[in-house]
Amino acid sequence: MFKIGLFGIGLETYWHQYNGLYERLCGYQTQINEKMSSFGCEIIDAGLVDNPLKAREVAEKLKKEDVSLIFLYVSTYALSSTVLPVVQHTKVPVIVLNLQPSKAIDYTWFNSLNDRTAMTGEWLANCQACSVPEIANVFNRSQIQFFQISGYLDDPLAWKEISEWIAASRVKDIMRINRMGFLGHFYCGMLDVYSDFTQQSIFFGNHIQMLEMCELKALRDTVSEDEIILKIAEIYKQFNVMSDCPADEIRRAAHTAIALDKLVAKYNLGSMAYYYDGVAGNDYENIITSIIVGSSLLTARHIPVAGEADVKNVQAMKILDAFGAGGSFTEFYLMDYEKDEILLGHDGPGHIVIAEGKPVLKPLREYHGKSGKGISVEMKVKNGKVTLLSVVQTFDGKLKLLVAEAESIQGPILEIGNTNSRYKFPIGIRNFVNEWCKAGPAHHLAIGTGHIASKIHKLGALLNIEVIQIS
Repeated sequence: MFKIGLFGIGLETYWHQYNGLYERLCGYQTQINEKMSSFGCEIIDAGLVDNPLKAREVAEKLKKEDVSLIFLYVSTYALSSTVLPVVQHTKVPVIVLNLQPSKAIDYTWFNSLNDRTAMTGEWLANCQACSVPEIANVFNRSQIQFFQISGYLDDPLAWKEISEWIAASRVKDIMRINRMGFLGHFYCGMLDVYSDFTQQSIFFGNHIQMLEMCELKALRDTVSEDEIILKIAEIYKQFNVMSDCPADEIRRAAHTAIALDKLVAKYNLGSMAYYYDGVAGNDYENIITSIIVGSSLLTARHIPVAGEADVKNVQAMKILDAFGAGGSFTEFYLMDYEKDEILLGHDGPGHIVIAEGKPVLKPLREYHGKSGKGISVEMKVKNGKVTLLSVVQTFDGKLKLLVAEAESIQGPILEIGNTNSRYKFPIGIRNFVNEWCKAGPAHHLAIGTGHIASKIHKLGALLNIEVIQIS
Protein backbone atom coordinates (compact mmCIF):
# COMPACT_ATOMS: atom_id res chain seq x y z
CA MET A 1 0.00 0.00 0.00
CA PHE A 2 1.47 3.33 -1.01
CA LYS A 3 1.84 6.16 1.48
CA ILE A 4 0.26 9.60 1.55
CA GLY A 5 1.51 12.31 3.90
CA LEU A 6 -0.79 14.59 5.88
CA PHE A 7 0.06 17.46 8.16
CA GLY A 8 -1.85 20.43 9.46
CA ILE A 9 -0.67 23.93 10.27
CA GLY A 10 -1.71 26.43 12.93
CA LEU A 11 -0.25 29.19 15.11
CA GLU A 12 0.89 28.17 18.60
CA THR A 13 0.19 31.69 19.94
CA TYR A 14 -3.54 30.96 19.62
CA TRP A 15 -3.66 27.90 21.87
CA HIS A 16 -3.36 29.62 25.25
CA GLN A 17 -5.57 32.48 24.06
CA TYR A 18 -8.56 30.40 22.94
CA ASN A 19 -9.47 27.37 25.03
CA GLY A 20 -10.23 24.21 23.08
CA LEU A 21 -9.22 25.64 19.69
CA TYR A 22 -6.18 23.36 19.31
CA GLU A 23 -8.17 20.22 20.18
CA ARG A 24 -10.98 21.25 17.84
CA LEU A 25 -8.65 21.75 14.90
CA CYS A 26 -6.86 18.45 15.58
CA GLY A 27 -10.29 16.81 15.52
CA TYR A 28 -10.94 18.19 12.05
CA GLN A 29 -7.59 16.80 10.89
CA THR A 30 -8.54 13.40 12.31
CA GLN A 31 -11.74 13.49 10.24
CA ILE A 32 -9.69 14.17 7.12
CA ASN A 33 -7.27 11.35 7.98
CA GLU A 34 -10.07 8.83 8.49
CA LYS A 35 -11.82 9.68 5.25
CA MET A 36 -8.59 9.64 3.23
CA SER A 37 -7.76 6.22 4.65
CA SER A 38 -10.91 4.85 3.02
CA PHE A 39 -9.36 5.49 -0.42
CA GLY A 40 -7.00 2.53 -0.13
CA CYS A 41 -3.80 4.22 0.97
CA GLU A 42 -1.73 4.43 4.15
CA ILE A 43 -1.96 7.89 5.68
CA ILE A 44 1.16 9.13 7.47
CA ASP A 45 -0.38 11.79 9.71
CA ALA A 46 2.40 14.01 11.07
CA GLY A 47 0.03 16.02 13.23
CA LEU A 48 -0.43 19.76 13.48
CA VAL A 49 2.64 21.95 12.97
CA ASP A 50 2.53 25.29 14.78
CA ASN A 51 6.17 26.45 14.80
CA PRO A 52 9.30 26.13 12.61
CA LEU A 53 10.98 23.61 14.95
CA LYS A 54 8.07 21.18 14.60
CA ALA A 55 8.20 21.78 10.85
CA ARG A 56 11.74 20.36 10.76
CA GLU A 57 10.66 17.28 12.73
CA VAL A 58 7.69 16.68 10.44
CA ALA A 59 9.89 17.09 7.37
CA GLU A 60 12.19 14.32 8.63
CA LYS A 61 9.26 12.04 9.44
CA LEU A 62 7.58 12.37 6.04
CA LYS A 63 10.90 12.03 4.25
CA LYS A 64 11.72 8.85 6.18
CA GLU A 65 8.30 7.38 5.41
CA ASP A 66 8.89 8.03 1.67
CA VAL A 67 5.41 9.42 1.03
CA SER A 68 4.31 9.86 -2.58
CA LEU A 69 2.13 12.92 -2.02
CA ILE A 70 1.50 15.40 0.79
CA PHE A 71 -1.81 16.95 1.80
CA LEU A 72 -1.34 20.17 3.74
CA TYR A 73 -4.41 20.97 5.87
CA VAL A 74 -4.69 24.67 6.67
CA SER A 75 -6.56 24.43 9.98
CA THR A 76 -6.46 28.17 10.72
CA TYR A 77 -4.13 31.05 10.05
CA ALA A 78 -0.51 29.86 10.19
CA LEU A 79 2.89 31.22 9.29
CA SER A 80 4.39 30.15 5.98
CA SER A 81 7.62 29.39 7.88
CA THR A 82 5.84 26.31 9.28
CA VAL A 83 5.19 25.03 5.77
CA LEU A 84 8.22 25.70 3.60
CA PRO A 85 10.73 23.46 5.47
CA VAL A 86 8.43 20.44 5.17
CA VAL A 87 7.78 20.75 1.46
CA GLN A 88 11.37 21.70 0.60
CA HIS A 89 12.76 18.68 2.39
CA THR A 90 10.34 16.00 1.22
CA LYS A 91 10.37 17.10 -2.44
CA VAL A 92 7.04 15.51 -3.35
CA PRO A 93 3.91 17.17 -4.80
CA VAL A 94 1.76 19.02 -2.26
CA ILE A 95 -2.00 19.60 -2.19
CA VAL A 96 -3.17 22.52 -0.07
CA LEU A 97 -6.47 21.75 1.69
CA ASN A 98 -8.45 24.94 2.28
CA LEU A 99 -11.38 23.21 4.00
CA GLN A 100 -13.70 25.07 6.36
CA PRO A 101 -15.60 23.13 9.03
CA SER A 102 -18.93 23.96 7.34
CA LYS A 103 -20.40 25.80 4.36
CA ALA A 104 -20.90 28.99 6.33
CA ILE A 105 -21.02 30.39 9.86
CA ASP A 106 -24.44 30.92 11.41
CA TYR A 107 -24.07 34.66 11.71
CA THR A 108 -27.10 35.15 13.95
CA TRP A 109 -25.76 32.63 16.44
CA PHE A 110 -22.21 33.95 16.10
CA ASN A 111 -23.19 37.56 16.81
CA SER A 112 -25.29 36.50 19.78
CA LEU A 113 -22.28 35.08 21.67
CA ASN A 114 -21.65 38.44 23.40
CA ASP A 115 -18.09 37.31 24.16
CA ARG A 116 -15.51 38.73 21.81
CA THR A 117 -12.87 36.20 22.84
CA ALA A 118 -15.24 33.33 22.07
CA MET A 119 -16.27 35.02 18.84
CA THR A 120 -12.63 35.42 17.75
CA GLY A 121 -11.91 31.79 18.58
CA GLU A 122 -14.91 30.73 16.50
CA TRP A 123 -13.71 32.88 13.61
CA LEU A 124 -10.19 31.40 13.83
CA ALA A 125 -11.69 27.90 13.57
CA ASN A 126 -13.22 28.98 10.26
CA CYS A 127 -10.49 31.17 8.73
CA GLN A 128 -8.66 28.51 6.70
CA ALA A 129 -8.60 30.75 3.61
CA CYS A 130 -6.61 33.44 5.44
CA SER A 131 -3.27 31.67 5.14
CA VAL A 132 -3.65 30.20 1.65
CA PRO A 133 -2.43 33.29 -0.29
CA GLU A 134 0.65 33.49 1.94
CA ILE A 135 1.46 29.83 1.33
CA ALA A 136 0.89 30.20 -2.42
CA ASN A 137 3.16 33.24 -2.53
CA VAL A 138 6.02 31.43 -0.81
CA PHE A 139 5.60 28.29 -2.93
CA ASN A 140 5.63 30.30 -6.14
CA ARG A 141 8.73 32.24 -5.12
CA SER A 142 10.37 28.93 -4.16
CA GLN A 143 9.37 27.34 -7.50
CA ILE A 144 7.51 24.61 -5.63
CA GLN A 145 4.67 23.04 -7.56
CA PHE A 146 1.45 22.90 -5.55
CA PHE A 147 -2.27 22.39 -6.07
CA GLN A 148 -5.25 23.64 -4.09
CA ILE A 149 -8.62 22.29 -3.02
CA SER A 150 -11.09 24.73 -1.52
CA GLY A 151 -14.34 23.74 0.14
CA TYR A 152 -15.60 22.44 3.47
CA LEU A 153 -15.11 19.23 5.45
CA ASP A 154 -18.18 17.41 4.10
CA ASP A 155 -17.99 18.94 0.63
CA PRO A 156 -18.55 16.20 -1.99
CA LEU A 157 -16.77 18.24 -4.67
CA ALA A 158 -13.71 18.67 -2.47
CA TRP A 159 -13.63 14.98 -1.61
CA LYS A 160 -13.95 14.04 -5.27
CA GLU A 161 -10.84 16.14 -5.90
CA ILE A 162 -9.01 14.55 -2.96
CA SER A 163 -9.86 11.03 -4.09
CA GLU A 164 -8.71 11.79 -7.64
CA TRP A 165 -5.38 13.20 -6.45
CA ILE A 166 -4.82 10.05 -4.39
CA ALA A 167 -5.78 7.86 -7.37
CA ALA A 168 -3.45 9.82 -9.67
CA SER A 169 -0.60 9.52 -7.18
CA ARG A 170 -1.16 5.76 -6.98
CA VAL A 171 -1.06 5.48 -10.78
CA LYS A 172 2.11 7.57 -10.90
CA ASP A 173 3.73 5.07 -8.51
CA ILE A 174 2.46 2.12 -10.56
CA MET A 175 3.96 3.59 -13.73
CA ARG A 176 7.24 4.35 -11.96
CA ILE A 177 7.82 0.77 -10.82
CA ASN A 178 6.32 -0.87 -13.91
CA ARG A 179 8.53 -3.19 -15.95
CA MET A 180 7.53 -3.14 -19.61
CA GLY A 181 8.61 -5.90 -21.94
CA PHE A 182 9.51 -5.22 -25.57
CA LEU A 183 9.38 -8.32 -27.76
CA GLY A 184 10.51 -8.35 -31.38
CA HIS A 185 10.65 -5.08 -33.30
CA PHE A 186 8.52 -2.21 -34.56
CA TYR A 187 6.23 -2.74 -37.53
CA CYS A 188 8.49 -1.60 -40.35
CA GLY A 189 7.44 1.77 -41.76
CA MET A 190 5.05 2.80 -38.96
CA LEU A 191 7.05 5.93 -38.23
CA ASP A 192 4.43 7.27 -35.81
CA VAL A 193 4.79 4.19 -33.59
CA TYR A 194 8.58 4.34 -33.26
CA SER A 195 9.41 5.40 -29.70
CA ASP A 196 12.34 6.74 -27.74
CA PHE A 197 12.76 4.31 -24.84
CA THR A 198 14.92 6.71 -22.85
CA GLN A 199 12.22 9.37 -23.16
CA GLN A 200 9.62 6.95 -21.81
CA SER A 201 11.77 6.08 -18.79
CA ILE A 202 12.53 9.74 -18.08
CA PHE A 203 8.89 10.81 -18.00
CA PHE A 204 7.26 7.72 -16.46
CA GLY A 205 10.20 6.26 -14.54
CA ASN A 206 9.57 2.71 -15.69
CA HIS A 207 12.04 0.09 -16.88
CA ILE A 208 11.88 -1.38 -20.39
CA GLN A 209 13.07 -4.97 -20.63
CA MET A 210 14.22 -6.18 -24.05
CA LEU A 211 12.88 -9.66 -24.74
CA GLU A 212 14.09 -12.26 -27.22
CA MET A 213 11.93 -14.48 -29.43
CA CYS A 214 14.37 -17.34 -28.89
CA GLU A 215 13.80 -17.13 -25.15
CA LEU A 216 10.03 -17.21 -25.63
CA LYS A 217 10.49 -20.28 -27.83
CA ALA A 218 12.70 -21.92 -25.20
CA LEU A 219 10.00 -21.34 -22.57
CA ARG A 220 7.36 -22.68 -24.97
CA ASP A 221 9.40 -25.83 -25.36
CA THR A 222 9.10 -26.47 -21.60
CA VAL A 223 5.28 -26.41 -21.56
CA SER A 224 3.67 -29.63 -20.36
CA GLU A 225 0.54 -31.35 -21.60
CA ASP A 226 -1.19 -30.75 -18.26
CA GLU A 227 -0.50 -27.02 -18.56
CA ILE A 228 -1.99 -26.94 -22.04
CA ILE A 229 -5.14 -28.72 -20.88
CA LEU A 230 -5.65 -26.21 -18.08
CA LYS A 231 -5.06 -23.24 -20.39
CA ILE A 232 -7.52 -24.56 -22.97
CA ALA A 233 -10.13 -24.80 -20.20
CA GLU A 234 -9.37 -21.17 -19.25
CA ILE A 235 -9.80 -20.09 -22.86
CA TYR A 236 -13.21 -21.72 -23.12
CA LYS A 237 -14.22 -20.10 -19.84
CA GLN A 238 -13.18 -16.59 -20.87
CA PHE A 239 -14.27 -16.65 -24.53
CA ASN A 240 -17.16 -17.71 -26.66
CA VAL A 241 -15.22 -19.99 -29.00
CA MET A 242 -16.83 -20.26 -32.42
CA SER A 243 -17.52 -23.78 -33.61
CA ASP A 244 -15.36 -23.25 -36.70
CA CYS A 245 -12.25 -22.61 -34.60
CA PRO A 246 -9.98 -25.59 -35.30
CA ALA A 247 -8.99 -27.53 -32.19
CA ASP A 248 -5.35 -27.42 -33.20
CA GLU A 249 -5.50 -23.59 -33.36
CA ILE A 250 -6.97 -23.42 -29.85
CA ARG A 251 -4.23 -25.72 -28.66
CA ARG A 252 -1.57 -23.65 -30.42
CA ALA A 253 -2.90 -20.47 -28.79
CA ALA A 254 -2.96 -22.14 -25.37
CA HIS A 255 0.60 -23.39 -25.82
CA THR A 256 1.86 -19.89 -26.63
CA ALA A 257 -0.22 -18.31 -23.85
CA ILE A 258 1.54 -20.47 -21.27
CA ALA A 259 4.93 -19.46 -22.66
CA LEU A 260 3.90 -15.81 -22.38
CA ASP A 261 2.87 -16.36 -18.77
CA LYS A 262 6.29 -17.82 -18.05
CA LEU A 263 8.07 -14.92 -19.75
CA VAL A 264 6.03 -12.37 -17.80
CA ALA A 265 6.75 -14.16 -14.52
CA LYS A 266 10.47 -14.47 -15.25
CA TYR A 267 10.92 -10.73 -15.78
CA ASN A 268 8.13 -9.55 -13.47
CA LEU A 269 6.51 -7.63 -16.31
CA GLY A 270 3.58 -5.28 -15.80
CA SER A 271 3.02 -4.59 -19.52
CA MET A 272 4.38 -5.63 -22.89
CA ALA A 273 4.60 -4.46 -26.51
CA TYR A 274 5.33 -6.92 -29.29
CA TYR A 275 5.62 -7.39 -33.02
CA TYR A 276 7.43 -9.89 -35.23
CA ASP A 277 7.14 -11.08 -38.82
CA GLY A 278 8.91 -14.41 -39.00
CA VAL A 279 9.61 -16.51 -42.06
CA ALA A 280 6.75 -18.74 -43.19
CA GLY A 281 6.93 -22.07 -41.39
CA ASN A 282 9.49 -20.79 -38.90
CA ASP A 283 9.10 -21.46 -35.15
CA TYR A 284 8.96 -17.74 -34.41
CA GLU A 285 6.19 -17.21 -36.96
CA ASN A 286 4.29 -20.04 -35.29
CA ILE A 287 4.58 -18.25 -31.95
CA ILE A 288 3.75 -14.74 -33.13
CA THR A 289 0.67 -15.87 -35.07
CA SER A 290 -0.74 -17.59 -31.98
CA ILE A 291 -0.05 -14.81 -29.49
CA ILE A 292 -3.36 -12.90 -29.52
CA VAL A 293 -5.33 -15.05 -27.08
CA GLY A 294 -2.57 -15.22 -24.47
CA SER A 295 -2.00 -11.48 -24.80
CA SER A 296 -5.69 -10.83 -24.20
CA LEU A 297 -5.66 -13.03 -21.10
CA LEU A 298 -2.64 -11.13 -19.78
CA THR A 299 -4.34 -7.80 -20.45
CA ALA A 300 -7.32 -8.98 -18.42
CA ARG A 301 -4.89 -9.67 -15.54
CA HIS A 302 -3.70 -6.04 -15.48
CA ILE A 303 -0.69 -6.76 -17.70
CA PRO A 304 -1.69 -4.87 -20.85
CA VAL A 305 -0.21 -6.09 -24.12
CA ALA A 306 -0.03 -3.93 -27.26
CA GLY A 307 0.53 -5.25 -30.75
CA GLU A 308 2.65 -3.66 -33.47
CA ALA A 309 5.21 -2.91 -30.73
CA ASP A 310 3.50 0.36 -29.82
CA VAL A 311 5.32 1.31 -26.63
CA LYS A 312 3.53 4.65 -26.28
CA ASN A 313 0.15 2.97 -26.51
CA VAL A 314 0.89 0.26 -23.99
CA GLN A 315 1.83 3.08 -21.60
CA ALA A 316 -1.61 4.59 -22.20
CA MET A 317 -3.22 1.17 -21.69
CA LYS A 318 -1.33 0.73 -18.42
CA ILE A 319 -2.47 4.15 -17.17
CA LEU A 320 -6.13 3.39 -17.87
CA ASP A 321 -5.83 -0.06 -16.33
CA ALA A 322 -4.14 1.36 -13.22
CA PHE A 323 -7.08 3.74 -12.82
CA GLY A 324 -9.41 0.71 -12.94
CA ALA A 325 -10.82 1.67 -16.35
CA GLY A 326 -9.44 -1.20 -18.41
CA GLY A 327 -7.44 0.02 -21.38
CA SER A 328 -7.91 -1.74 -24.71
CA PHE A 329 -5.77 -1.37 -27.83
CA THR A 330 -7.60 0.37 -30.66
CA GLU A 331 -7.44 2.67 -33.71
CA PHE A 332 -9.83 4.52 -36.04
CA TYR A 333 -11.76 2.07 -38.22
CA LEU A 334 -14.35 4.09 -40.09
CA MET A 335 -16.74 7.01 -39.69
CA ASP A 336 -20.53 6.70 -39.88
CA TYR A 337 -21.70 10.15 -40.97
CA GLU A 338 -25.36 9.11 -41.05
CA LYS A 339 -25.37 8.42 -37.29
CA ASP A 340 -22.48 10.76 -36.44
CA GLU A 341 -20.62 7.84 -34.87
CA ILE A 342 -17.14 6.43 -35.31
CA LEU A 343 -15.98 2.82 -35.15
CA LEU A 344 -12.73 2.14 -33.31
CA GLY A 345 -11.09 -1.27 -33.18
CA HIS A 346 -8.02 -3.37 -33.91
CA ASP A 347 -6.91 -6.88 -34.64
CA GLY A 348 -4.97 -8.55 -31.85
CA PRO A 349 -5.34 -8.40 -28.06
CA GLY A 350 -8.34 -6.82 -26.37
CA HIS A 351 -9.11 -5.98 -22.75
CA ILE A 352 -11.74 -8.67 -22.32
CA VAL A 353 -12.73 -7.48 -18.83
CA ILE A 354 -14.33 -4.36 -20.35
CA ALA A 355 -16.14 -6.27 -23.11
CA GLU A 356 -19.87 -5.90 -23.74
CA GLY A 357 -20.89 -9.53 -23.39
CA LYS A 358 -18.54 -12.45 -23.73
CA PRO A 359 -15.71 -11.87 -26.23
CA VAL A 360 -15.66 -14.16 -29.24
CA LEU A 361 -12.81 -16.18 -30.72
CA LYS A 362 -12.92 -16.49 -34.50
CA PRO A 363 -10.54 -18.17 -36.94
CA LEU A 364 -8.81 -16.01 -39.54
CA ARG A 365 -7.36 -17.33 -42.75
CA GLU A 366 -4.94 -14.43 -42.75
CA TYR A 367 -4.03 -11.42 -40.63
CA HIS A 368 -4.41 -8.25 -42.66
CA GLY A 369 -1.03 -6.65 -43.24
CA LYS A 370 0.75 -9.37 -41.26
CA SER A 371 2.02 -12.87 -41.80
CA GLY A 372 0.26 -16.03 -40.72
CA LYS A 373 -3.22 -17.15 -39.71
CA GLY A 374 -4.87 -18.27 -36.52
CA ILE A 375 -7.64 -17.17 -34.16
CA SER A 376 -8.48 -13.64 -33.15
CA VAL A 377 -10.56 -11.81 -30.55
CA GLU A 378 -13.80 -10.10 -31.54
CA MET A 379 -15.31 -7.91 -28.81
CA LYS A 380 -17.10 -4.64 -28.19
CA VAL A 381 -16.28 -2.28 -25.34
CA LYS A 382 -19.05 -2.02 -22.73
CA ASN A 383 -21.82 0.41 -23.60
CA GLY A 384 -21.66 3.63 -21.61
CA LYS A 385 -19.09 6.27 -20.75
CA VAL A 386 -15.54 5.77 -22.04
CA THR A 387 -12.23 7.63 -21.98
CA LEU A 388 -9.72 7.66 -24.84
CA LEU A 389 -6.04 8.17 -24.08
CA SER A 390 -2.90 8.53 -26.15
CA VAL A 391 0.71 9.12 -25.10
CA VAL A 392 2.09 11.57 -27.65
CA GLN A 393 5.76 12.11 -28.43
CA THR A 394 6.54 15.70 -29.45
CA PHE A 395 9.22 17.09 -31.74
CA ASP A 396 11.10 18.70 -28.83
CA GLY A 397 11.72 15.50 -26.88
CA LYS A 398 8.74 15.68 -24.56
CA LEU A 399 5.62 13.63 -23.95
CA LYS A 400 2.05 14.77 -23.59
CA LEU A 401 -1.19 13.01 -22.77
CA LEU A 402 -4.10 13.34 -25.18
CA VAL A 403 -7.51 12.52 -23.71
CA ALA A 404 -11.16 12.61 -24.74
CA GLU A 405 -14.41 11.43 -23.21
CA ALA A 406 -17.13 9.75 -25.25
CA GLU A 407 -19.85 7.12 -25.10
CA SER A 408 -19.72 3.55 -26.34
CA ILE A 409 -23.08 2.82 -27.90
CA GLN A 410 -25.08 -0.10 -29.20
CA GLY A 411 -25.05 -0.68 -32.94
CA PRO A 412 -23.70 -2.85 -35.73
CA ILE A 413 -19.95 -3.47 -35.90
CA LEU A 414 -17.64 -5.13 -38.40
CA GLU A 415 -17.84 -8.82 -37.54
CA ILE A 416 -14.39 -9.65 -38.94
CA GLY A 417 -12.77 -11.15 -35.86
CA ASN A 418 -11.43 -7.83 -34.55
CA THR A 419 -12.18 -5.73 -31.51
CA ASN A 420 -14.40 -2.84 -32.64
CA SER A 421 -17.10 -0.64 -31.13
CA ARG A 422 -19.20 2.40 -32.00
CA TYR A 423 -18.61 5.72 -30.23
CA LYS A 424 -20.35 9.06 -30.05
CA PHE A 425 -18.67 12.35 -29.09
CA PRO A 426 -20.28 15.51 -27.70
CA ILE A 427 -18.51 17.61 -30.37
CA GLY A 428 -19.41 15.23 -33.24
CA ILE A 429 -17.09 12.89 -35.11
CA ARG A 430 -15.86 15.46 -37.65
CA ASN A 431 -14.64 17.85 -34.96
CA PHE A 432 -13.33 15.05 -32.79
CA VAL A 433 -11.19 13.46 -35.50
CA ASN A 434 -9.86 16.80 -36.70
CA GLU A 435 -8.94 18.01 -33.20
CA TRP A 436 -7.55 14.64 -32.09
CA CYS A 437 -5.27 14.34 -35.12
CA LYS A 438 -4.16 17.97 -34.80
CA ALA A 439 -2.54 17.05 -31.47
CA GLY A 440 -0.17 14.69 -33.32
CA PRO A 441 -0.77 11.25 -31.74
CA ALA A 442 0.20 7.92 -33.24
CA HIS A 443 -2.67 6.14 -35.00
CA HIS A 444 -3.18 3.78 -32.06
CA LEU A 445 -4.91 4.77 -28.83
CA ALA A 446 -6.18 3.18 -25.64
CA ILE A 447 -9.79 3.13 -24.54
CA GLY A 448 -11.19 2.49 -21.08
CA THR A 449 -14.56 2.60 -19.34
CA GLY A 450 -15.89 5.60 -17.43
CA HIS A 451 -15.15 9.30 -17.72
CA ILE A 452 -11.81 9.82 -16.00
CA ALA A 453 -10.30 12.79 -17.84
CA SER A 454 -10.13 14.75 -14.58
CA LYS A 455 -7.93 12.00 -13.13
CA ILE A 456 -5.73 12.03 -16.23
CA HIS A 457 -5.23 15.78 -15.80
CA LYS A 458 -4.06 15.23 -12.21
CA LEU A 459 -1.70 12.43 -13.26
CA GLY A 460 -0.23 14.72 -15.90
CA ALA A 461 0.31 17.41 -13.27
CA LEU A 462 2.12 14.97 -10.97
CA LEU A 463 4.29 13.70 -13.84
CA ASN A 464 4.84 17.20 -15.20
CA ILE A 465 3.39 16.10 -18.54
CA GLU A 466 1.07 18.36 -20.53
CA VAL A 467 -2.51 17.08 -20.88
CA ILE A 468 -4.65 18.05 -23.86
CA GLN A 469 -8.36 17.26 -23.68
CA ILE A 470 -10.54 17.14 -26.78
CA SER A 471 -14.05 18.19 -25.76
